[in-house]
Parts: sequence; C-alpha cells; structure tokens
Amino acid sequence: MVRSPRTEPHMKEEIVRLTILGCRAGMPAAGQSSSGYLVTSGPTNILLDAGPGIAAALSRHLPAHQLSAVFISHLHTDHLYDLLPIGKSILAARTVYDHSTGLAHLDEAPRIPLYVPEGAREKLEQLSSVFPVATQPWMDRPFELAFEVVEYTATQVMKMGGVTATLAELRHVATCCGIRLEAEGRSLVYSGDTGVTEALAELATNAGTLLAESTLDTTDPGPHGHMSSGDAGRTAEAARVGELVLTHFTTAEEEKLQWHIARAADAYGGPIELARPDRVFDVRPTTTAHAVPSATSTAKA
Repeated sequence: MVRSPRTEPHMKEEIVRLTILGCRAGMPAAGQSSSGYLVTSGPTNILLDAGPGIAAALSRHLPAHQLSAVFISHLHTDHLYDLLPIGKSILAARTVYDHSTGLAHLDEAPRIPLYVPEGAREKLEQLSSVFPVATQPWMDRPFELAFEVVEYTATQVMKMGGVTATLAELRHVATCCGIRLEAEGRSLVYSGDTGVTEALAELATNAGTLLAESTLDTTDPGPHGHMSSGDAGRTAEAARVGELVLTHFTTAEEEKLQWHIARAADAYGGPIELARPDRVFDVRPTTTAHAVPSATSTAKA
C-alpha cells in the first residue's frame, strides 16, 4: 500500500520528506511518469514539476486541492503538461452539485500558488481553452480559479507555507531554474534540467539532499543542457551535500541505473540513491561538514 507522506500517523513535524512521483526523462515509459516530486513539511505540500502522468501519481499520495504550492522549473512538456488535469481536479473538488436542479456551481476557496517562469501565463491559458466544458465553464479556467499564477524570476526568494524557496537559473535550452527548499534545519535542492554549471553547485552548497538529473552517459558538450551521472556526482562533491538522489532517467533497466550510481560514485563519496516512483526520502539536515558514505538509506520502501 502506498503511504501518504502527509497523513502517516507516526510522522514527526520536523521531518521534511521527498516523494518521487515521476522520474522519467521525456515522455512516460515503462509505467513511469515524467518529472514530478512532492515535498512535505508539516502541513505544507509542495509539488515540483508536473509532467505527463503526475496527476495520477499525485492522487495516490495527496488530493490535488491539498497542495500548498506548485513550482515549475521550465516550460517543457515533460515538466508541466499535467498542470491542466491537476488544475481541473482542484476545481472538481470545489464543484457543488444541486441534484434537484441538475445544476452546479464553484464554491469559494483560496487559490493555490503556481510558480512558473516568465511568459508561462498566456501559454497555460491557451492550453486550458482547447476542450471547453459548456455546462461548467469554470472548469476551463484552472489557471484563474484553481491556481494563482505567479511568474517568478531567478533572483526571487519565496515562502511556500513554512518552507523557504531560493531559485537559481541553470543551463538548459529553455530558461530553467533550480530550487532550494529549506525548513526545520533541512534542505533539498532540485536541479530541474541543466547542463554542467557552477550555479547548481552554488545553489546546493551544504544542502542535505540534492535531487539531480542523471539523463546522459557522458557530459553534454552541446547547447541543449542535460547532465550525466558523472556530472551529478561532481556537482554533489563540489557542493558538499549530505546525499545525492539521481533522477530524470531514460531507462528503467536496473543494470543501467546501477551503472549511473557507479559513475556518480566515481566523483562523490557520500550516499547515492535512485529516484523510483513512490519512493519516499527523509530530506537530510543542512550540513557544514563533508558528506560521508552511509550504509543506511533514508528511503522509505
């Protein structure tokens, strides 16, 4: 049975948790969703990216209307396409039916902050208008009524409930920001998509957990911007993080995934884990000491 990181009875409030919803680079494959991660700290629930398949994956852990905030790293399909079904799920939960008349209306509720790169608002509104619902027109307006769309800049520091979020622009063909979340003395950095850049190591300095893409076998010399597992390991080592979690894979083959761990371990001496759907990690405390190898994983089966 999949456990909810928000409602688990023995969960302590000071624990910050990372739940892997999807870890696939590009489109869903082998039963795995594209990019999406749920971070919980006490009553705060933050969704990082929402690629195809994430709406269903999220529903296994948390109703969409219980999200506190959503952050989208960049405007590529495999990181945002399920914002539409997630937004419609939020509106569906707020729709009240009058069975005597067969009519319905939308109740009043606060909108959920949706942090997106500059220029995203117009594109999202175009997406939501493609398949109109004539009898319930509010269902066509998730980016007005379900979400409060906030177009961020890379220099912003934001509060998401009890969590502080810091951004940094990284290196990708589309403008992409990594994010650092800090709460209760713990810190998680998510790379989104990026090529090799010192900006990621700076953002991740002394972070407890670094969630970094591991898409390629070798360093990308071109303009697109992706990391290899070796690049992720070198970044984790330079940043002195407490733990490295590899994600954004092009395969689910176990032999290849273990190969990625080995390549990251060539450069980084701390604990290395694999993102897998429904895995739950306790985010590690921010550290000023160098990470050391650990035989005990913090991942929850």
